Formats: sequence, C-alpha cells, structure tokens
Amino acid sequence: MGKTTLTPDVLALVAQRFRALAEPARLQILQSMRKREMTVSDLVDDTGLGQANVSKHLQLLYALGFVTRRKEGLFTYYSLADQSVFTLCDIMCTQLDSEARTRRRVLGS
Repeated sequence: MGKTTLTPDVLALVAQRFRALAEPARLQILQSMRKREMTVSDLVDDTGLGQANVSKHLQLLYALGFVTRRKEGLFTYYSLADQSVFTLCDIMCTQLDSEARTRRRVLGS
C-alpha cells in the first residue's frame, strides 16, 4: 500500500469513493468522458441512460472529485478530473483476466 496512514477517517473517505465506482452506470459515464468533455445530453446519447439518471450520477461524481464541470452559455460541460480512475479499472481488469485464465486451466477448457 501507499504511504498514507489509513486512519478510520481516511478509510471512510476511500470506501465512499469505491462505493461510487461500484455503480456500473457511473463507470459507463466516466468511460464516455475518457476522451472529451461532454454535456448531459451527450452522455445520455452515448450511454443510453436517462437524463435524470445521468444528472444524478454526475452530481455524485462531481461531489467526490471524479469530474469537473464548466458552464458555457446554457450548457454545462463535464470532464474527468484526471485519468487515475482508469488505473483502478486496469488493475481490476488485469485481476479478472488472471482469474479467468486460472479457471479455464483448472476446468480444462
């Protein structure tokens, strides 16, 4: 683990962020914003989620610092605060791939 002391308060903050990432719709929204900033309408079109649903998820992602936003005229544009969230996704995908290979080997498929 890193050098941060994992006090109960720090653990609670980390758990709060992991809970936010445990929702597939939020991961889908983050994935959509991986290459460019997007409006709620862009995200609705890209994800197939409803407007109210996207807005609710963006509000939480913004509050937790995963996304930033800027206003331009009548539109609000959302973008990733940084790409580090995908490091977590890459770690998990690597672990899932390793587990799948092990299961195939054990099952002889």
